[in-house]
Amino acid sequence: MSTGWFRRRFLPGGPLPGPRPPRPRTSPLPYRRPRFLRGSASSSSSSSSSSSSAADAPRRPEARPVRCPARGRALPWDAGYAEIINAEKSEFNEDQAACGKLCIRRCEFGVEEDQEWLNLCPEEFLTGHYWALFDGHGGPAAAILAANTLHSCLRQQLEAIVEGMVAAEPPMHLSGRCVCPSDPQFVEEKGIRTEDLVIGALESAFQECDEVIGRELEASGQMGGCTALVAVSLQGKLYVANAGDSRAILVRRDEVRPLSSEFTPETERQRIQQLAFVYPELLAGEFTRLEFPRRLKGDDLGQKVLFRDHHMSGWSYKCVEKSDLKYPLIQGQGRQARLLGTLAVSRGLGDHQLRVLDTNIQLKPFLLSVPQVTVLDVDQLELQEDDVIVMATDGLWDVLSNEQVAQLVRSFLPGNREDPHRFSELAQMLIHSTQGKDDGPTGEGQVSYDDISVFVIPLYSQRQRSSSH
Repeated sequence: MSTGWFRRRFLPGGPLPGPRPPRPRTSPLPYRRPRFLRGSASSSSSSSSSSSSAADAPRRPEARPVRCPARGRALPWDAGYAEIINAEKSEFNEDQAACGKLCIRRCEFGVEEDQEWLNLCPEEFLTGHYWALFDGHGGPAAAILAANTLHSCLRQQLEAIVEGMVAAEPPMHLSGRCVCPSDPQFVEEKGIRTEDLVIGALESAFQECDEVIGRELEASGQMGGCTALVAVSLQGKLYVANAGDSRAILVRRDEVRPLSSEFTPETERQRIQQLAFVYPELLAGEFTRLEFPRRLKGDDLGQKVLFRDHHMSGWSYKCVEKSDLKYPLIQGQGRQARLLGTLAVSRGLGDHQLRVLDTNIQLKPFLLSVPQVTVLDVDQLELQEDDVIVMATDGLWDVLSNEQVAQLVRSFLPGNREDPHRFSELAQMLIHSTQGKDDGPTGEGQVSYDDISVFVIPLYSQRQRSSSH
């Protein structure tokens, strides 16, 4: 790592970066909160209601209201939702959310798109439901684009494979033609199931959405990225796709089951190091891909120190060379870990134009837009009335553990079963529990200053409705 770059990037008193050129003011989509928050209510230390214009306004320096859908607006499966803006970290709430009924048609009938999207498609062939959270960074633009794009990408991907989804088992040829008599045997030997088609559709939809965001932001002269956490219900199964550090958990009376894993520079260290090993030019001679317990100094030269490389889950020793003194590809521990000294996540959408400060080193090659998909077979669960999925952006999980969230769920839902809005009330309570109350579940008055968005998705009521049809 060059001394000049390090001083400019990290040391106080170094030369300030020059003024950035003005960006075009055109925006691919206007800033606004999710559609289902129109006419929403809000609660804070001084409770007040808000109009739709207030819900779309940028943050104000006074109290941080917790917003939830208006009482007359039902979300899919009567799910609950709540959100809070950050504590003046940025002008806007950089989180976005989307949900609705996912209508999959047997074939395409046109290119027009239902702007509200929550309405039924007239030619529906297979239906499901969709919930999504997007946590933006570098501005809200990427999250807004993702919230307005990903569901369309997913629907198109599912429509392309819907015939295979409804077959007894996925055919080798979607047309049904059998070129080789042993085709069914090959499919069986590969263990290909219907859920594998849905997983592939989710992975392709994330990739397509990422490309759309890249094109739109480049055309408008904007930058930014976002994480993405999506839950899709189809044919009795719930698919949770995650690219980033948001989280989803299943909470039951006697079980807390993680449904996603966070993707950070630490959790994906070996993948990131492997890429730098194969394509060392991505580091432009400014970084070392090796990991050391701390940043090495000149006094470490010639000493044998602990290290690990892309092929190692354990540690070994190496003699320190001058190239090892460069800035590390992954620096810091835990929540402070950063990729190329810049990003705290290793998967997400966008960030095509993001570069390391004062260099031309791009971060995008190290960022994956492909999600990890977890499948929950809801039809095989013996559901109870208070079984829920909790999806939230990282601002919640920075303060509350899985077990603490489960404790709050179990303490709230049994006593509020007659309240039709209890799941949004629960989402609000989870957010309030991150706002520094000493009597909260952490008992330490911890505060999350980040944007927080929470979905609470009930499973039992949907099972009851499905069995009654």
